[in-house]
Amino acid sequence: MRLQGKVAVLTGTAGGIGRAAALRFAAEGAAIVAADRLVAANEETVAQVEAAGGTIVGVEVDVTSPDSVAAMIDTAESRFGRVDVLFNNAGVMLDGDNGAIDTDEDVIDRTLAINVKGVLFGCRYGIPAMLRAGGGSVINTASFVASVGAATPQVAYTASKGAVLSLTRELAVIHARQGIRVNALSPGPLRTELLMKVLDTEAKRARRLIHVPMGRFGEATEIANAALFLASDESSFMTGANLLVDGGLTAAYVTPE
Repeated sequence: MRLQGKVAVLTGTAGGIGRAAALRFAAEGAAIVAADRLVAANEETVAQVEAAGGTIVGVEVDVTSPDSVAAMIDTAESRFGRVDVLFNNAGVMLDGDNGAIDTDEDVIDRTLAINVKGVLFGCRYGIPAMLRAGGGSVINTASFVASVGAATPQVAYTASKGAVLSLTRELAVIHARQGIRVNALSPGPLRTELLMKVLDTEAKRARRLIHVPMGRFGEATEIANAALFLASDESSFMTGANLLVDGGLTAAYVTPE
């Protein structure tokens, strides 16, 4: 088992990538701290991991609150004795996120608070716990939109994911000689509730898929598999990297017909 004996803290585990990663990490032997603000949905994740024979505790967290994030890390150390893996996965894609001219300030502020400050606070409290454990792996969920522009704008979301990439690189260099690896994971368009709420018509989904060479949406389990690689010792010489799992989208100029 690739994560046997390790303790993994994951945010955004009420569904999508986070739930898939909690299940995958637990199946590989990790003890899981599953954190989300959506308590009922997160309890379903806990139930699924336990039903599969995994070890998990669910916690309520507000990633925009330093005290709440600190309590999440405290729970991991008090219950399991250490933190080896931190998957900063919580994020939002809000209604009303459009271009620079017509996106309200509250949408911008809320998006940046969750998607950027949430990652920063996770690292603020998670990295010291990893240092106490002798090292570890941080995985930050970014997005393919940090690498390319789009005529279907979501400027707050795009800016937030660009910030995650920059933050990842900076922290990777700061902690490279302390046994802490920090990498970003950039999914392409996925068949998750988060994106399907935005692509709510067949025409919108078809337009998005035109740009994906593989011609389909990714699945949360495929991103969880990539996160497992970054969490495990198989990626032991990787830090400051951005792992794109996007069906070829960012490699494409013209896609197959």
